[in-house]
Amino acid sequence: MVLGKVKSLTISFDCLNGSHVPVYSSGDSVSGKVNVEVTGDIRVKSLRIHARGHAKVRWTESRNAGSNTAYTQNYTEEVDYFTHKHLLIGHERDDDNSEEGLTTIHSGRHEYAFSFELPQIPLATSFEGRHGSVRYWVKAELHRPWLLPVKLKKEFTVFEHIDINTPSLLAPQAGTKEKTLCCWLCTSGPISLSAKIERKGYTPGESIQIFAEIENCSSRMVVPKAALYQTQTFYAKGKMKEVKQLVANLRGESLSSGKTETWNGKLLKIPPVSPSIIDCSIIRVEYSLMVYVDIPGAMDLFLNLPLVIGTIPLHPFGSRTSSVSSQYSINNWLGLTLPERPEAPPSYADIVTEEQRQNLMSSNACNNFELALQGPLFAYIQEFRYLPPPLYSEVDPNPDQPTEEHPSCPSR
Repeated sequence: MVLGKVKSLTISFDCLNGSHVPVYSSGDSVSGKVNVEVTGDIRVKSLRIHARGHAKVRWTESRNAGSNTAYTQNYTEEVDYFTHKHLLIGHERDDDNSEEGLTTIHSGRHEYAFSFELPQIPLATSFEGRHGSVRYWVKAELHRPWLLPVKLKKEFTVFEHIDINTPSLLAPQAGTKEKTLCCWLCTSGPISLSAKIERKGYTPGESIQIFAEIENCSSRMVVPKAALYQTQTFYAKGKMKEVKQLVANLRGESLSSGKTETWNGKLLKIPPVSPSIIDCSIIRVEYSLMVYVDIPGAMDLFLNLPLVIGTIPLHPFGSRTSSVSSQYSINNWLGLTLPERPEAPPSYADIVTEEQRQNLMSSNACNNFELALQGPLFAYIQEFRYLPPPLYSEVDPNPDQPTEEHPSCPSR
């Protein structure tokens, strides 16, 4: 008797909403098929699937115990969101090789459907980071007597949706800072920076409008810049590991002594990055826009504005300056510092023209953006790994309101 062979074992998912990639959210039904192709008849004990969703972090640190003795400390932590097991054919026991209760799979291609519900609890968005990950997968196992099992694992994507049309994420973000440079006994005039953005919540593909004013009353040449950063934070055994990455940036014109530069809605486009992760106990993914003034030979002057990258874009009729948004104070975000000096941004080659800015602000552009997000946004999940965050820009303090004249720079 010639024994048959397993030619292939594959898993396919039934994608939702006509998408071409398997993307789900909490409470959704995950369904698909396990495809088995065999040449010749085979006898199997069981064919089953095992589905799981979990977050895991892991990093290693070297420590000195004194007397030239060093040891390595491992930090690991794991959170399970769900587990599901289902028998497709056969019986549960795989620890014996008896010929009783075996199922025959005849030569050819066979499909076995499966389905299970994701829990209704908040699930962390799928993520791959430097020291941890959030993964969801289905594993198929084909067991036969006297042979090693055939196994296959396939991942699917989960989005924990963040709607940026909520009052807290529609609140404008702004701040003002000033810095006076000292060189021995000489003190130059101050460098001032004010910056504002329309809201806190954005989605990938949108452009952040930055309103800012930079006044250089010092004796040095300075350069205004903006950067968008992603911060990955991992927690294990009471310890924390942080990774900060530059996603996007831009720079303004160099300012000589006594000069002022105003950004009237300078655009910084958000690349296809992972949404913020704020509900996972061991992994957080956060974003911030830093508008700063690069000062040669001195610490930079900067404003750090927190952002939330969501999955549900701004409603076309949503008000960006609603009365609800005005109830949120921006003072809590002032004075935040970065753990280290930001990376120098590349040359600003992609300068946005006024015509392009007007097109982006038009309702037609908004509609096109929404259409673009109906499919490609979910595909971004496979591309966001290790992408750095973009820079953010200065605030224009009420450009449409009459303001008092700024004091002139002191004479040199």
